[in-house]
Amino acid sequence: MPYITKITTQKNNEKRVNIFLDEKYAFSVDLDVLVKFNLKKGNQLDELDIIEIQYGDEIKKGFNKALDYLSYRKRSTKEVRDHLKKKGCSDASITEIIHMLRDYKYIDDHEFAVAYVNTYRKTKGPDVLQRELQLKGIDQELIEEALNSFTFEEQVKAAVKHVEKWLKKEKKVSAKATKQAIEQQLIRKGFSFDVIAQAELESDYEHDENAEWEALKKQADKAMQRYHYNGSYETKMKVKQFLFRKGFSPDMIEQYLNEEG
Repeated sequence: MPYITKITTQKNNEKRVNIFLDEKYAFSVDLDVLVKFNLKKGNQLDELDIIEIQYGDEIKKGFNKALDYLSYRKRSTKEVRDHLKKKGCSDASITEIIHMLRDYKYIDDHEFAVAYVNTYRKTKGPDVLQRELQLKGIDQELIEEALNSFTFEEQVKAAVKHVEKWLKKEKKVSAKATKQAIEQQLIRKGFSFDVIAQAELESDYEHDENAEWEALKKQADKAMQRYHYNGSYETKMKVKQFLFRKGFSPDMIEQYLNEEG
């Protein structure tokens, strides 16, 4: 069996050392692994010893990679597992690393789910939050527990803010188109129909008559330019169809075109 004849610190990483067996470089290990296996000059190592030491070093390296990954933000167990796999860690070492991270409280899927909901509850509804947490590998029971803190009242409040934000940037469409756009946006954001209905009641999104008329005029000007409106039946019908698709009522469209001649 070979003997450890030399141990040297690596030039580019003082936390790792090179192990020489019978005067030849054999492998490198982390300082913690050196201490754990009591490696020192004169020790005799057989093949199984070397395999065990290198496996211990693989775990240490993987653990350090996991800590670096976790230093930016909280991660789910699945995220950490996937990251380590991409970094080339073996399945066996990943399993052990995950156990270590849990023991040290570095990962906790329940805490992760709660923190995730608290972070994004102002911008996303429960349905979206649930889908995203499922993709991150969180168990359904933990997801439901985390979402329980996102009350109906809070969901409505968040939905109302989305409505108000949308209304500030879009004022050139009909009340009908506004309602449709708002509902579609809130559905995409993950809010339920009950929450959307309540948010609509609490939001002043309905256009008054003057605002509706101004929106119609802006869309009509656009249509007239597109279809080269000249008062003919053909161009008038094209403008009517355009405005109807935009959500304006037939009576209002007819009134506008009669006034415009």
